[in-house]
Amino acid sequence: MQGSSNLPIHFHRERTQRQLDTRFEELLAKLRKNRPSEDPWVVRRAYEIATERHHDQLRRSGDPYMTHLLEVAHILADMKMDATTLTAALLHDVVEDTEFPVSRIQERFGEETARLVEGVTKIGRLNIVAPEARQAENVRKMLLAMVHDVRVVVVKLADRLHNMRTIEFLSPEKQQRIARETLDIYAPIAHRLGMGAIRNELEDLSFRCLEPELFLSLQKEVSDKAEVHKRFLDDVQSTIRTKLVENGIPAELESRLKSLFSLHRKIVRQGRGLDQIYDLLAVRVVTDTERNCYAALGVVHHIWRPVPGRFKDYIAMPRPNLYQSLHTTVIHGGQPFEVQIRTQEMHRIAEEGIAAHWKYKDGKPVNSDDDQRIIWMRQLIEWSQELQEPGEFLSTLKVDLATAEVYAFTPKGRVIELGRGATPVDFAYAVHTEVGHQCVGAKVNGQMVTLRHEIVNGDVVEILTQKGHTPSRDWLSFVKSSHARSKIRHWINLHEREEATEMGKRLMEKEARAFGKALRKIPEADLEKIAADHGLSKIDDLYAAVGFGKYSARQIISKVLGEGAKPQESETDDAKPTIVKTVKRMLGMGDAPLVVKGHDDLLVFRAKCCNPIPGDDIIGYITRGRGVAVHNKLCPNVQNLLYQTERRIAVTWGGQSAATFPVQLAIRARDRAGLLAEITAVISGAGSNIRSLESRPDRINARIDASLEIADRRQFETILASIRKISGVLGVERVYQPGNSGD
Repeated sequence: MQGSSNLPIHFHRERTQRQLDTRFEELLAKLRKNRPSEDPWVVRRAYEIATERHHDQLRRSGDPYMTHLLEVAHILADMKMDATTLTAALLHDVVEDTEFPVSRIQERFGEETARLVEGVTKIGRLNIVAPEARQAENVRKMLLAMVHDVRVVVVKLADRLHNMRTIEFLSPEKQQRIARETLDIYAPIAHRLGMGAIRNELEDLSFRCLEPELFLSLQKEVSDKAEVHKRFLDDVQSTIRTKLVENGIPAELESRLKSLFSLHRKIVRQGRGLDQIYDLLAVRVVTDTERNCYAALGVVHHIWRPVPGRFKDYIAMPRPNLYQSLHTTVIHGGQPFEVQIRTQEMHRIAEEGIAAHWKYKDGKPVNSDDDQRIIWMRQLIEWSQELQEPGEFLSTLKVDLATAEVYAFTPKGRVIELGRGATPVDFAYAVHTEVGHQCVGAKVNGQMVTLRHEIVNGDVVEILTQKGHTPSRDWLSFVKSSHARSKIRHWINLHEREEATEMGKRLMEKEARAFGKALRKIPEADLEKIAADHGLSKIDDLYAAVGFGKYSARQIISKVLGEGAKPQESETDDAKPTIVKTVKRMLGMGDAPLVVKGHDDLLVFRAKCCNPIPGDDIIGYITRGRGVAVHNKLCPNVQNLLYQTERRIAVTWGGQSAATFPVQLAIRARDRAGLLAEITAVISGAGSNIRSLESRPDRINARIDASLEIADRRQFETILASIRKISGVLGVERVYQPGNSGD
């Protein structure tokens, strides 16, 4: 190949095009094999258009852009997707990148293909500048398109998978952003759709990008034991195979090692070492019938005694994503391992998920099970319409996507699917909205429990109700499901708004009297104009805003009556500056440089639950009588408190301050000599004072809780980055305290 760089440019282009054409013919070969009845001509025409439109475009890697489109199509062909889906994959970037309108795609390929391409195309042309808002709208758009045709997200997942495989060519900042989005949103969506193979690869690629040192450390730990694990798995497979043959049960056996990210998550969550993870090693038994699945389970339990509490029957009770299998954990030679038993069809569904069921008849999907699998999408759409704040939408979406499944029962035997950590209130709302509203207590397995009690698999839950009982705002601090949260918010919004409207009207009546006027004699047109000036649609909205404390009654009445109007003198007026100073001291406002946009007369204080520091993304919440509480947007109480737009208010950081602020850290690490000394040295080296430091070691790992004095976000991120580089550190995160929100 020496001297190839001296060849004419057109020679390189021709050779590259030949390579692309060869890859395309391989794609058509897969389509013909998987779906012999489908005409590949439409896919060829899509390839020709994509080649023409992307002719001179290159990826960051220097490869022709067409390589990306072809690889996405190959991922889909490997899932045995139809010709329409492959066509959409080849065309999915022409609208966004080459100004080839969807209308032309519809003319050439039909409405179905055009709808798929439109669903996958980003919202690039919308005038949204903020990255968080853009991300939120892209996800909303995808969810809406998924409900009409789930192939939209299948293409999107294939697109994201190839982008993650080539992510090293992007800037470090983009790598972090895309990997985080993949781990928080796309991998959980793949899990919800039962696409296990894609989910695992997305998680591992994201893990490698976000935590490269931890990834490599765990990868080395696993690879160091690879030979030992192989011998062990070969031994148990041979034993199982022999016994299955003796019992006349046909089966194929394979082994698997848990994915690196799944291992990391379990190590961190359970505080265990690698050797203590029960399902680190697994053997899959794939047989022909459901009956033989249970027969094979009996054979396995005859060879080894099962570990109590580790058996799961997902055949009798499939997961919401339709995953089916029998799981049992047994011990051989002191080493625990998992055995998964399933049929061929169950295995295909476990790997490919909803893609495995995508069969068409007369152009329409025929498998009704798919509707069950996307019920959660419809629920996401319902509550996403209520969440206008991009950060709130994304944070709630991440919670819902990441939630593990719990199955509980009503006293009559109805199965209720819940998220991990769900409470009786979540259960009540899952049964019916009115049951949730009127919930006053619960019995779990016949025993009275608190409404904060955590429900686990197999619990029988009886909800106690009382007619006329209403939801409590306190429930928002502990319910887990977006469904329950949405219903509670809606009720509180409706009823507290009525109270706020009445309160605001009374305050304005009182203030009008102070000016020598009666509120009822002020023309409605004047009040409507003031409401419109504040972005409100009607007078009742203005009253509610005053009732919630967003605007003062005096401020509104002064604007209505004009600059010349003056209230009667009050001897308490001169005392206001002193009162304000005293209240500020009492609330701990100190030197925190916080500014409420458009208001210079409101009390402002930092919420104690999250203690925001300069540089944090913040949001204000109008409390009842204490002024504006300022929260970090990542604070868990933001989700609980900001269910009413009337009580939100924009706040910003003001000028420089010499003050420092308390921040809580939780550090997870493998316990070793000198660990605490290295951590304290890093913190001191960054110029931070340590208020307290407490280590809680177990046999292998340690949790270290630290309270630091921090000047601003930049100093805090420097400390975080330095701690993460310390050998043995598994993770470090900022701790926020639920409750104590300042409401």
